[in-house]
Amino acid sequence: MSTVIAISGKGGTGKTTFAALVIGYLLEEGMVPVLAVDADSNSNLDMALGVDLGSTVGAVREEMSEKVRKRQLPAGMAKQDLLQMQIEQALVETKDFDLVSMGRAEGPGCYCAINNMLRVFLDSLAENYRFVVVDNEAGMEHLSRRTARGVDVMFVVSDPSRRGLETAARIRALARELKLEIRKIFLVVSRVREPVGGDLERSIESTGMDLAGVIPEDEQVSRLDVAGKPLTELPPDSTAVEAVRNIMENVLQEVKS
Repeated sequence: MSTVIAISGKGGTGKTTFAALVIGYLLEEGMVPVLAVDADSNSNLDMALGVDLGSTVGAVREEMSEKVRKRQLPAGMAKQDLLQMQIEQALVETKDFDLVSMGRAEGPGCYCAINNMLRVFLDSLAENYRFVVVDNEAGMEHLSRRTARGVDVMFVVSDPSRRGLETAARIRALARELKLEIRKIFLVVSRVREPVGGDLERSIESTGMDLAGVIPEDEQVSRLDVAGKPLTELPPDSTAVEAVRNIMENVLQEVKS
């Protein structure tokens, strides 16, 4: 059975960077295969992982909706079979992990039937992997639409700002309000420039969330971002890599217990 890790947080907090580093940790530890799901409509997890993205689930959904509307489905092929074939073509496959990108949000039409078929297929797909890591949309939209269900661990990523930490607390509160199936929720504070203490420590405590750890500001991450290079090129002694390694070791141990 797959372990599902969801990553949330407001934009600009290092959410996708954290998702890529979590995947990197799982690959390094041989916890494969891994399915990476880019559920952010502003897709860039593929760039962070150093793979080329072809199609997206959003594009497949739009194409499928158009074919249904114009009655252009291939003769003798059920809608479910065609949708599955197109999703499989959108799946980016590598030696140890695969990536599927959800792509853009829905258009103005009705997608209920197609979305139901997508949900069934994606749930079935996820069962083929030891870990599923989902990089969610910035903010709380994915939670309000109830697309974050059946999650073992949700990391809510924040920067050290008071506003970011307040947003993180609201995301946790909304998840509880919607009664989403999330076993554990942890706070991760990224881009930290100084030891945790004083105002930052008080702000973290005020969220009422379990702190999984902090990720220091890492110049090596910034250099790769500027150069347009994947985070897979970070060396093992990168401070961000080491921080995520510590976070994952502690959290996975707690989840198992």
